[in-house]
Amino acid sequence: MPDACVQKLARLLAEHSARVREKEQVAIMGWPEALPLMEALYEAVLERGGHPVVLLDYALNDEAMLKTGTTAQLEYVSPIHRLVFETFDAIVKIHAQSNTRALTGADPSQQALRQKTHAALIQAQVTRGATGALKWVTTQFPTNAYAQDADMSLREFEDFVYGACHVNGAEDPVAHWRQVRTEQQRLVDHLKGKKQIRVKAEGCNLTLSIEGRTFLNAAGEHNMPDGEIYTGPVENSVNGWVRFTYPGVTQGREVEGVEFGFENGRVIRASARKNQEFLLKTLDTDPGARYLGEFAIGTNFGVTRPTKNILFDEKIGGTIHMAVGAGYPETGSQNTSAVHWDLLCDMRSGGEIWVDGELFYQNGAFKV
Repeated sequence: MPDACVQKLARLLAEHSARVREKEQVAIMGWPEALPLMEALYEAVLERGGHPVVLLDYALNDEAMLKTGTTAQLEYVSPIHRLVFETFDAIVKIHAQSNTRALTGADPSQQALRQKTHAALIQAQVTRGATGALKWVTTQFPTNAYAQDADMSLREFEDFVYGACHVNGAEDPVAHWRQVRTEQQRLVDHLKGKKQIRVKAEGCNLTLSIEGRTFLNAAGEHNMPDGEIYTGPVENSVNGWVRFTYPGVTQGREVEGVEFGFENGRVIRASARKNQEFLLKTLDTDPGARYLGEFAIGTNFGVTRPTKNILFDEKIGGTIHMAVGAGYPETGSQNTSAVHWDLLCDMRSGGEIWVDGELFYQNGAFKV
């Protein structure tokens, strides 16, 4: 089953997500643990007439760099990576860590510096992605480390991953994600021209403006698994407070009990029960890191439980998530930052979203 699922996932990434066409340059970037999927994807790109280039890539999770690198090394951006992000037609990133806590002892200021260094690559990705010049997608290959974080065996986690991507059954996964796109487009169309959102839940009381902003339909083009609709709030419009339901994990750090207070868009109060210093240093990375770049609703009920991995958790049907930091220009967001950190609220028990005074969402289900 896993081998067949790997082949189906590779086809899905090449055909539906990266939409590879003849003669396009496609970067396949991943960790050594992801080689089975990288090899399958290499073949899938070739079959579609593309030019695959495989890069082993540790990006922001390079333990040796963060622990021993000099300032000059931390500020260095590989010209190979610049070439890929600025000129290639498609990028497929495959996460496959063997130890998700390898950076627990890293200096948060070193991590912030490394993240700021990569801001130019992130900006190239979102800017070229907004114009259609770059097709990019992030996915994950199951490893023991991810399985342990999710409190599963490796086999259980493989089934979970392939189930969330809808590549583990008899159905055609490309057809499935096209249907998801159709269903979500109805919701996106309903939100066109709307102005204000209010979120009310046990752990959240927020208002934000979406006037002039666009909700986008995420159905497997940029993430796999996928399943969300999202936008970039008007930067100075967010007011209220939120207490996030699940731990946030980024750059090898798990941050629990995160609470934010917003005033005129900016996070003016922030706290966490665990790793608060890291949270505060991340928010101080640059001016944009204290503003929301994204507000989203998860729609994938194939993601059946939280796993401490945002690629899956933010898609959980019945949840919302917000990202401090960089927004996506195609939503109308003007927020720029080296940070993009998603955090989740569960809405399935009493949560409500009101749009221009109309009940849009309640208890994890859409009401329109």
